[in-house]
Amino acid sequence: MFTLSPSPTPSIILREEGRVTRAKSWIAPASCDLGGFSAFRAFSQEAEWADVLHFHFPWPFADVLNLLPAARKPKILTYHSDIVRQKFLSSLYSPLMRITMRSMDAVVATSPAYAQTSIPIQRYVPADKLRIIPLGIADIAHIRPEDTSHIIDRLGLSNSPYVLALGVLRYYKGLHTLISAAKKIRGKIVIAGGGPESEKLRAQMIALNAENVIFAGRVDEKEKHELLRQCSSLVLPSHLRSEAFGMVLLEAAMYGRPLVCCDIGSGMSYVNQDGITGFLVPPESPEELASAINQLLDKPIQARKMGQNARERFLSLFSEEPLGKNYQALYSDLARHRLPREEGDVN
Repeated sequence: MFTLSPSPTPSIILREEGRVTRAKSWIAPASCDLGGFSAFRAFSQEAEWADVLHFHFPWPFADVLNLLPAARKPKILTYHSDIVRQKFLSSLYSPLMRITMRSMDAVVATSPAYAQTSIPIQRYVPADKLRIIPLGIADIAHIRPEDTSHIIDRLGLSNSPYVLALGVLRYYKGLHTLISAAKKIRGKIVIAGGGPESEKLRAQMIALNAENVIFAGRVDEKEKHELLRQCSSLVLPSHLRSEAFGMVLLEAAMYGRPLVCCDIGSGMSYVNQDGITGFLVPPESPEELASAINQLLDKPIQARKMGQNARERFLSLFSEEPLGKNYQALYSDLARHRLPREEGDVN
């Protein structure tokens, strides 16, 4: 695994999953790390022994690395998200992005919905090169900590049903819609996480006198998993395609929690099947969001069944075993059947 870091010491980290090589990040415009000569050298050294290279999009510096001679090997790209907000930078970056996507032997979209609605995928990726492999996480629902978190008692949630919103408080998370819906929701709402929208959301809560909203602030891993185990449902009201997948939906599904999220043509509507694992609602619709959450609060048997369905779907599609098999098959296929690139082959 190759990455950049503002403080790449040590430069090599050995983990159970593999070896991580880090080079210096000198600047990060629009949250995109850029490296210098040491990064080109480190990438070339690591790529030399590899049979297959696996890039992740969007990361413009990786597009530059892809132009190096060391990158002339069988390679795939996992397409995580369109560039949604940085329109001007996107227009400048577009030619390089086109070269990268057309140079790949396979492009992986993380959901059928995103593959069908992403303009760059539809424009630059031939159908025979497109693969669908979702994101995923390891199943740790069966692992119980020796000492449990006290966050439930600290937030006053004992014997009280609550819906959980979890993650960094960013502009695309749609939490303003959740707070607008709060007074119509028949239960407590816990918003766990910190981020740039925190103060604005707290001000909205005070202005609306939404007394059932609880800001938990930043939570550690133990607290996060305790909140997920105990919540009535998980809500992710993201309203923009910057929310390309919604990993927190998988975390909740792992614990058998029903899901509520918005239908915006992203991976959220692939993880969460409407009426089966939870509910999909239109973006920025407080009334429909409140109605979906209340249905899960008012009908515990239905909520329990949807939670069971969510866990079964998680195990069959998003846990480590199916994802490992899918990527292993793709890597093996490229390593066996794709000959090294000849000089002059730039497509």
